[in-house]
Amino acid sequence: MSLIIGLTGGIATGKTTISNLFIKHNIPVIDSDILARKVVEKNQPAYNKIIQEFGSDILLSSGDLNRKLLGEIIFNDDHKRKILNNIVHPEVRKATIEAIDIYQKLGYKVIVLDVPLLFESHFDELCDYTVVVYANESVQLDRLIKRDNLTMEEAMKRINTQMSLTEKVKLADFTIDNSNSLIETKAQFTKLMQKW
Repeated sequence: MSLIIGLTGGIATGKTTISNLFIKHNIPVIDSDILARKVVEKNQPAYNKIIQEFGSDILLSSGDLNRKLLGEIIFNDDHKRKILNNIVHPEVRKATIEAIDIYQKLGYKVIVLDVPLLFESHFDELCDYTVVVYANESVQLDRLIKRDNLTMEEAMKRINTQMSLTEKVKLADFTIDNSNSLIETKAQFTKLMQKW
């Protein structure tokens, strides 16, 4: 059996940095964001359910989902965000379990699940250990504003749609503080790898 590591963090805390470090160590990373994009492609079950719920106005002229418009809707409406999550998360979970099975059959000893909403969507139930990547609030806010070209208000709204970092840190088996330099972050990652 493989060791399953759940990797999560807050938006713009540097989870991708840690994900890439796992990949450099030849540890497969199952990225739920990539799977979430696949399960909402044209004619997939989640795609059809989203159109039923949100209407055809949510489509681009190509027939693909207008992800930007959908994002604006769900970041401004908790109820609609829950509806979308209830459509997408079960499909992502199914695809995640299939990917774990493939990597186990290939003989990988460690597999990482990169899931932004690891605890919220109960993906931690699939994991042996969980790792939370966090950064202090001002660093997180600054990174998000710069990365996504958002206003302070838009950035705060996105941060506040997720479980608080404090809560995630409490739930985690391990944490990585990514508030400072990449060198410090890599040192924490190396210590973690030595434990496993």
